[in-house]
Amino acid sequence: MTIIIAPLTREHAEQALAIYQAGIDEGNATFETTAPTWAEFDAVKLPEHRFAALDADGKLLGWVAATRVSDRCAYAGVVEHSVYVHPATRGHGVAGQLLAALVESTEAAGIWTIQSGIFPENTASLALHQRAGFRIIGTRERIGRHHGMWRDVVLLERRSPQIS
Repeated sequence: MTIIIAPLTREHAEQALAIYQAGIDEGNATFETTAPTWAEFDAVKLPEHRFAALDADGKLLGWVAATRVSDRCAYAGVVEHSVYVHPATRGHGVAGQLLAALVESTEAAGIWTIQSGIFPENTASLALHQRAGFRIIGTRERIGRHHGMWRDVVLLERRSPQIS
């Protein structure tokens, strides 16, 4: 499978939000229950740290995007990310390439920490992140309710070895 990594733009909006909704519908990707509009997505995702994985025909296979964790200057080098892959293209290295693009862009921008919260039941995502250099910090127990049930979230981070 040919995978092309490119900036995630408005051109990809419909496909990106459909992939996001597919992840939401599976129940172990996020606390969200519906995908945002593109305007809402675009307003919070950092343009320089969001990427699309495309096939040779330009079909969106997946995406990664980051947001700031805080406006406080002490956290200027910390972002939180999400990565979503179309269910039909999982297991082909798409997410790994997207994470590599995110790491490259954040390090070039002086960002020293990428973090993510993942449901413990999402074992594939946990394994992917650990292969990409993320480490488990701990588990935030009963951090939020999802479909009427308390859910735990495993907090992971990747600290840049390039930025000290």
